[in-house]
Amino acid sequence: MRILQVIPFFYPAEAYGGPVPVAYHLSKELVRRGHEVIVYATDAIDSRSRQKPRYLEMEGAKVYYFRNLSNSLAWRRLFFAPGMVSQLRKEIRTFDIIHLQDYRNFQNIFVHYYARKYNVPYILQAHGSVVTFFQKGRLKRVFDAIWGRKILKDAAKLIALTPVEVEQYKSMGVGEDNIEIMANGIDVSAFEDLPKNGEFRVKYGIKDNQKIILYLGRIYRIKGLDLLADAFANISKDFSEAKLVVAGPDDGYLPALKKVVKELAIEEKVLFTGPLYGKAKLEAYVDADVYVLPSVYETFPITVLEACACGLPVVVTDRCGIGHIINGQAGLVVHYDKKQLSDAILRMLTDEEIRQRLGEKGKALICEKYDWSKIVEQLEGIYRAVLRKGSLDKNGNWKNPT
Repeated sequence: MRILQVIPFFYPAEAYGGPVPVAYHLSKELVRRGHEVIVYATDAIDSRSRQKPRYLEMEGAKVYYFRNLSNSLAWRRLFFAPGMVSQLRKEIRTFDIIHLQDYRNFQNIFVHYYARKYNVPYILQAHGSVVTFFQKGRLKRVFDAIWGRKILKDAAKLIALTPVEVEQYKSMGVGEDNIEIMANGIDVSAFEDLPKNGEFRVKYGIKDNQKIILYLGRIYRIKGLDLLADAFANISKDFSEAKLVVAGPDDGYLPALKKVVKELAIEEKVLFTGPLYGKAKLEAYVDADVYVLPSVYETFPITVLEACACGLPVVVTDRCGIGHIINGQAGLVVHYDKKQLSDAILRMLTDEEIRQRLGEKGKALICEKYDWSKIVEQLEGIYRAVLRKGSLDKNGNWKNPT
């Protein structure tokens, strides 16, 4: 198959979070299986940086980076890349199938238009972005009214990460028979040769007797980091050797979070490392005692899978979407509540037996079910089913192949 992946941001734009490694690993594994994969992305890397080479071959995939009109707008998730539109118009007929990563963006409007015009099937993976009750809710509803619902309705398939996301699609008028559940994964082989214990502690001057509570991800308001700070303040009153490490790029919430930390008088016990990638990220997982994701809303966070692959037990809120997989298997799931969160973290820090047991079970779970090779096998089946079914006619209806 000749497959086009369309995503607003692509490696090295790790600051944009989960969809970046998902699109990268899907592309890499599809190439390994003998498919031709082309990626269209914008040149956004983070709030300040742009990708300079406009074309790269990455793990066998051909990646084209199109210039954003404004990098600052791109950081606010408003991506405008006219060059991509021009390329779509010229090339879209040459693809067997298109995979849209992300939902509400400028490029998807034109993929939808040209896919209908030239009868090229596309699938869409929203990564939890269908909901409208967070940032830019009014703009999202306008997008949905003008373009979004049509984009969803005309997709050959929609990929949901969890049953919760299935319901979100259905609330937009999509039939359940047009939705497939496909989990996120990780490259398990990247976690086979982990750094030695203690490297992260030495780098940041953390003592051996201190217990590390790790959060790793974007510093964004829906991640629940104010709740984590509040819970940690509770813990540190009775457990003086605890250290909270907050690692990740600022996505607009860092100043507010630092203010919360200061008001709670826990500044000396909280370490902000900035973004950690590659070996530095693995060092943090290896030296931590528990990984915590206290989010207000998540779909299928990859950082939880990564922590588990390192044998690190986790604590997540029941709003993380992944709780049904984690609870009792790799960690603890709690309500979005300060006392429940602090109690669960404290239990992890003080109970060596449960920490070791959940760490071992979590690692086995990830190796068994969530390696990208297993996920892409399912995706390949979805692609083939779509191509057997047919393609869109000019009225936006799917026709069977002749």
